Amino acid sequence: MKDCLTAWIGIIQNRFRAKAPIAKITLLLLGATFFGFCLDKINFPVAWLLGPMILGISYALNRGSPQPLPKLFSTVGKSIIGVATAARFSLETLATATNYALPLLLCIFITGSLSLFNGYLLERWAGINRATGFLGSTPGAASAIVAMSEEMGADAIAVSVLQYVRVAIVVLFIPLAASLLFPANSVTQVQATTTIYPTSGVPIPISWNLLILAVCAIIGVWGGSRLRLPASPFLGPFLVGLIAFSGLPYQLQIPPFLFAGGLLVFGLFIGLKFDFHTVRKLFKAVLIEVVLVIVLSLICLGVGYGFHLVTDVNVVTAVLSFTPGGIEAMIATVVQLGGDVGLVVMAQMTRMLIVLLLSPWLVSFALKSAAKANFQKEKD
Repeated sequence: MKDCLTAWIGIIQNRFRAKAPIAKITLLLLGATFFGFCLDKINFPVAWLLGPMILGISYALNRGSPQPLPKLFSTVGKSIIGVATAARFSLETLATATNYALPLLLCIFITGSLSLFNGYLLERWAGINRATGFLGSTPGAASAIVAMSEEMGADAIAVSVLQYVRVAIVVLFIPLAASLLFPANSVTQVQATTTIYPTSGVPIPISWNLLILAVCAIIGVWGGSRLRLPASPFLGPFLVGLIAFSGLPYQLQIPPFLFAGGLLVFGLFIGLKFDFHTVRKLFKAVLIEVVLVIVLSLICLGVGYGFHLVTDVNVVTAVLSFTPGGIEAMIATVVQLGGDVGLVVMAQMTRMLIVLLLSPWLVSFALKSAAKANFQKEKD
């Protein structure tokens, strides 16, 4: 596999330079498809996400700098995942979740507080700005956090790198850990990878089915951007998809290749953004962040397992509901392992909304506390 990966990167690098970006992107997509397919055949966890991501990181490392795809690719990948998630979201989940409101909010509070504590440790151990440490460790809505970082007194580049490291580790580590700790049985595995998730209603041709899904994605992306929703490329299509799947009188379906394609594009997009030079400049902070995120992920798995013990919610659903970010990867993992997608989405989105609402206030409080402490130290 390693030799094959190296050979494919060599083909892309040698034959297609900057003068042929379309050809280079095409070969990257073909390579991502090949590696996703190979990993899927050996039952690698979330193969269609992690295979392209590994290829993207390898290619960026080989080139010595980030090789980002146009933002359109990320938007397309997230919107497909959003619409596909809506197809598996049941209204019964909402009713069931109200029975777990108190333990759900408690677990969200615990995992969110631990993430902020990571930021405090980054400040103390890596010597970075307190606002940068907090925002770099904030779980969920990474793009929104980076966008608001400068106006809150943080280093936007450092926040971007720390958020990338957090997302990359969570996306790589949690699916592997969940698959090893809670393997799906053969029946669940087949259902998760081959079902097309049809809704009730009148059957329609696949072409019309795909057209409706595309319209949902486009309206969702546009509407989410206009309304400034957090993680709008995912959340907008998800909300529009909920309306379409529950309101239209047609039997809408999510073909397996469509969901796999969304994961592929999103994984490749993440991988190609890997910036070795910036990571090297922030080496100490990144190294500490890697350790902290792995420890935090293990603690979050424990919190999720505790939620399972208290509520009797499916253990896979419980542990994936409280991971420190990576909602798209968690959804792909819960689909593969046969959990309740709706509850995972609800827990992850609730935490994301709370984080976005409270982050400016928490950072402001942290900066004032730091300024007061420095003033007191100088006075003494």
